[in-house]
Amino acid sequence: MTESVWLRKDRPRREAPPLTRERIVAEAVALLDEEGAGRLTMRRLAERLDTGSTTLYWHVETKDDVLELALDAVFGDVPIPGAGEDWRADVVALMSGWRRAMLDHPWSASILGGRPLLGPNVLARTDFLYATLAGTGMTGRELAAAAYAVANYVIGSALMQIGGQGDGQGGEEPAAKRTAEHLARNRDRYPALAAHGHLRGDDWDAAFAQGLDYILDGLARRP
Repeated sequence: MTESVWLRKDRPRREAPPLTRERIVAEAVALLDEEGAGRLTMRRLAERLDTGSTTLYWHVETKDDVLELALDAVFGDVPIPGAGEDWRADVVALMSGWRRAMLDHPWSASILGGRPLLGPNVLARTDFLYATLAGTGMTGRELAAAAYAVANYVIGSALMQIGGQGDGQGGEEPAAKRTAEHLARNRDRYPALAAHGHLRGDDWDAAFAQGLDYILDGLARRP
């Protein structure tokens, strides 16, 4: 992967082109929401912006630049809670907002891997997470590990839900129903799964909240 767009200096402008980075990012997010990351190309983005590729490349050098910028814009949709006295409530509020943003933009969770996440919106919310978790008394590597655990739980839960909500396409039965039937047919091979089952389509919110509580319970009990 090329160097992060956030680590490069802006190019000096000879003349201000009619296209702005903000407009590029807004159109990229719209395209990604409609068609997913696999359909994003610089040519298609330029066409949607009714401009030429040369003008587009003046603002963003690569498709990875566009994805980084779009991803940071999605993080900007996540409200930063007002810091209160209850660190758990602040973490839950931040992580619930992050999950909601990823569910509203399903492509975002899938492109997180391998990206440096150095945009201002990402860093502001990560900094808030660190500061809030520091309310448990953790510092240094211990604090970083806690933030990593919480953040990756949220990403994982969003990815699972996004996959599970790809149901009913093309007249197919919901995946949750097909999964339950598969486990029932193979009860002898997977007795625990057959007995307790996977999440149903209406369990996502409750399961997310409960799982996050389990993680925060563990952090709260650390000496």
